[in-house]
Amino acid sequence: MITLDYKRLNIRPGHKILDIGCGEGRHTAQAYEQGGTFCLGADRNPDDLLTSKTKLELHEKLSTAKGSTWSLSAADITRLPFADASFDTVICSEVMEHIPDEEKALAEIVRVLKPGGTLGVSVPRFWPEVICWRLSDEYYNANQGHIRIYRKKELVSKILAQGVTFTGAHHAHSLHAPYWWLKCLKGPTRTDSSSVNLYHRFLVWDLMKKPFLTTFLERLLNPILGKSLALYFVKKPD
Repeated sequence: MITLDYKRLNIRPGHKILDIGCGEGRHTAQAYEQGGTFCLGADRNPDDLLTSKTKLELHEKLSTAKGSTWSLSAADITRLPFADASFDTVICSEVMEHIPDEEKALAEIVRVLKPGGTLGVSVPRFWPEVICWRLSDEYYNANQGHIRIYRKKELVSKILAQGVTFTGAHHAHSLHAPYWWLKCLKGPTRTDSSSVNLYHRFLVWDLMKKPFLTTFLERLLNPILGKSLALYFVKKPD
């Protein structure tokens, strides 16, 4: 499930891309698909890195992309082990809502970005996330914990303070919002809910098949129901 729009990230052959908080590597794999790129997935969770390794090895075998390479690194977003201006693009998808020291994390991801480089950040959208929190106390304690809900203006302002220019935004995953409301209503850690499992199978089918009707419907509904907020920035020249 890709949240960010790679056209807006302006990735080119020869670029180095950091996917911080890569989880199971979905955005790292998509960066690999751009061709001629070096893609580094970084996360502090060793289990996620092992899963990423398995998935990226398979992805590499099946991919038709030319000239791309990838690697993985254990890293804390508040203390990135990379030199200043190391990457042409930094991706930070569905991470910031988990980080206690958000200002330090934002400073770090901008520090390792080259001047003129692009930054893509996504977080859960405010009002769908509020519904999830109200439906279930378990929800924001699951998946390593959601400790805050961002409003767009608030997050944009915090990222702009790090020395970048805001270039655009959109919403994504409108078909996923009702799924999470249903999951919260039934219990976010339950695995025996037939309705939740049925909805999940639908989402997996949609992800794999990408039929025209649901693709069109999701795009139509994203401005209204999109569960994720995606933001794009360019680092100012030194």
